[in-house]
Amino acid sequence: MYNSNIIKNRILIVGANGMLGQRTVAFYQNQSNVELLTLSIEDEPVFSGVDYLQCDITERERVKKIVYDFCPDFIFNAAAYTNVDKSETDREAAWKLNVKAVEYLAEASRVIDAHLIHISSDYIFDGKNGPYDEKATPNPLGYYGRTKLASENALKISGAVFTILRTNVLYGIANSRPDFVRWVVNSLRGGNEIRIVTDQINNPTFIDDLVQAVNKVIEFKRPGIYHIGGREFLSRYEFTLMIADYFKLDKSLIKPITTAELNQPARRPLKSGLITLKAETELGYRPHTIPETLTIMKKELNL
Repeated sequence: MYNSNIIKNRILIVGANGMLGQRTVAFYQNQSNVELLTLSIEDEPVFSGVDYLQCDITERERVKKIVYDFCPDFIFNAAAYTNVDKSETDREAAWKLNVKAVEYLAEASRVIDAHLIHISSDYIFDGKNGPYDEKATPNPLGYYGRTKLASENALKISGAVFTILRTNVLYGIANSRPDFVRWVVNSLRGGNEIRIVTDQINNPTFIDDLVQAVNKVIEFKRPGIYHIGGREFLSRYEFTLMIADYFKLDKSLIKPITTAELNQPARRPLKSGLITLKAETELGYRPHTIPETLTIMKKELNL
């Protein structure tokens, strides 16, 4: 009789200590048909019970050695330089991590015929006429968006098998730092006023939904580009009001402002968001609603 457990997927998770990396590790950790290797730049992992290596993925030879030694079927790159404002001045570091490191992972993937899954962003678009589907023309406003677009282009010419998952406004459960939802809850519970923009439209992505999309790509071995996001398209301000309503917090502490009033170094796409129809059709992607995700977070985090 055929035993499907004999065939194991070897998965290398890059950037495993980040919010997305942690939840991906947690998802695969106890699956019998998966062999997992995790790596991040920190000396120690924020999780336990999984093989972990410290690695700076901007070091080409180190990346190649780890990939060739482990010989994964899939490499999931959850590492990125994500500080949008700091990217404007710290350009070299942003380019190294968001572009050069992706080139090194792709190069190693191609040699051993591994499938590379990479996270990109709605910041590759200018936010003038979103939400966007996969065929929309990129036009990044800031340096962070330019690095993410460059990473996509690097993959397209790499010769490696790849899947790009573009996403936006990630929130969810992680050990390392509070996400947007926990920041809102903690701020309002502490009686602090928060200023939230009314003119940035997105469909916020629950991290666990993005992990499910990664798993579907692995399950179906699907190359290409997919947009991953939540069900609801709304402003950051409306999202914050939903969080306050759900947790029965004081909405008068939430002060509406415009993006321009923040005077941030990097320009933001305003009318953005990602249409997920392709992922729903081809991957069976099924995102939770925002209230469902808040219920999950409340239960798991005792919020």
